Amino acid sequence: MPEMAGLTIKGLTFFLTYAIFAAVLGMLQFGYNTGVINAPEVNIENFMKDVYKDRYGEDISEEFIQQLYSVAVSIFAIGGMLGGFSGGWMANRFGRKGGLLLNNVLGISGACLMGFTKMSHSYEMLFLGRFIIGVNCGLNTSLVPMYISEIAPLNLRGGLGTVNQLAVTVGLLLSQVLGIEQILGTNDGWPVLLGLAICPAILQLLLLPICPESPRYLLITKQWEEEARKALRRLRASNQVEEDIEEMRAEERAQQSESSISTIELICSPTLRAPLIIGIVMQLSQQFSGINAVFYYSTSLFMSSGLTEESAKFATIGIGAIMVVMTLVSIPLMDRTGRRTLHLYGLGGMFIFSIFITISFLIKEMIDWMSYLSVVSTLAFVVFFAVGPGSIPWMITAELFSQGPRPSAMAIAVLVNWMANFVVGIGFPSLKTALENYTFLPFSVFLAIFWIFTYKKVPETKNKTFEEILALFRHGNGSESDPQTEHNSISSDSVQLQQSAVSPVSGKRDPADGPHK
Repeated sequence: MPEMAGLTIKGLTFFLTYAIFAAVLGMLQFGYNTGVINAPEVNIENFMKDVYKDRYGEDISEEFIQQLYSVAVSIFAIGGMLGGFSGGWMANRFGRKGGLLLNNVLGISGACLMGFTKMSHSYEMLFLGRFIIGVNCGLNTSLVPMYISEIAPLNLRGGLGTVNQLAVTVGLLLSQVLGIEQILGTNDGWPVLLGLAICPAILQLLLLPICPESPRYLLITKQWEEEARKALRRLRASNQVEEDIEEMRAEERAQQSESSISTIELICSPTLRAPLIIGIVMQLSQQFSGINAVFYYSTSLFMSSGLTEESAKFATIGIGAIMVVMTLVSIPLMDRTGRRTLHLYGLGGMFIFSIFITISFLIKEMIDWMSYLSVVSTLAFVVFFAVGPGSIPWMITAELFSQGPRPSAMAIAVLVNWMANFVVGIGFPSLKTALENYTFLPFSVFLAIFWIFTYKKVPETKNKTFEEILALFRHGNGSESDPQTEHNSISSDSVQLQQSAVSPVSGKRDPADGPHK
């Protein structure tokens, strides 16, 4: 309770909480649809076999059924790439809130197509539904972090940004629980399981309309200062909003010469190269950490330790529950410890336990109890993922860019995330076949690379204003400089702020000066 009281004092008002809850339903949708397809795999394959036999009068080959099922799984990520890449355009065209509301049309359409798949006796409808819900989730992964980072006060941006990952983990856990055989993991229940994706979309359509549009979007993009003030008064539950307005005006002044920046301009801009690379690598560190491999491998891993198939499925639900709990734990840590520090802890812990997982695979035949080490190591691996890489990449891009390039930067980062997701999803079965007990070694290598990159290149953005992060980059490193030095450099930087392309929502350093030195 003291923690919650402190948060309230710092600015976590009832209406801000409500707005964040309404927005993160989009991330819950993402988590739910990521996990929902796994549990009913056998049921969906049986349905495809029946449809194929009715159509063509012959049995489908096992190889072809696997290909059809992989299409149902992976087409979601293809839709996600398209949606994620469109997020920046959507955010600028319709606003952050407006984009989220319109996106629910796709959510409802995709859920209905999936829900009526069996009734229509067509697996093509399942593919189309998964693709459309993928576009919906891709847009959510771009729009939701952007909206939350822009309505949250500076001191709460980290903790509230972590709510994105909390919603994803809750959605994953929900899909795992509902997918067990006792609930909806049956031949009759799986269409309902997939169709339940309509619930977050409808709930968001009901809750979001009374939330304000992003004050930053209203003031900087639309130039509607009075509307921005009204939105801030509601979100802060106070008439004292001058500090927020001034922060936004500083951001606006810093980007007067840039307005919005297209994706091509962003990619070609030397000024924005460093933060763009950081944003991209942070997304890759989430997907190439091996977390999806854990989800794919966990049931058979737990079975190898002596659990029955049913118990192993419940143990996999336990992984989802651990992710929810650890994400909750990381919320207060985010603004107390800092983004960079938590990411380093998370990657380091995952690296250590990925090595333990490999060791346990290699000697579990020789030493019986080693199989339990693999289970413990897997759970610890998930814990460290939730602490760092699970949460931070979703918020870091919004913090690294100003209002102008932010939508395009979010679009690129989210596209990279989905592409990496697709690569892991498609490539992991082959990797597992080729490497067997050494399956986790490539992920260990990636984790080491990402840890070194974070240590060397990623700045701490906790409680930093735009000018402070700019000062960090002027000094050419990602570690924290002396606050007085940062302050003294601000006046000399004021002119350059006019041309800078980076005045992030939480404050961003000027990539033009620092990152390459």
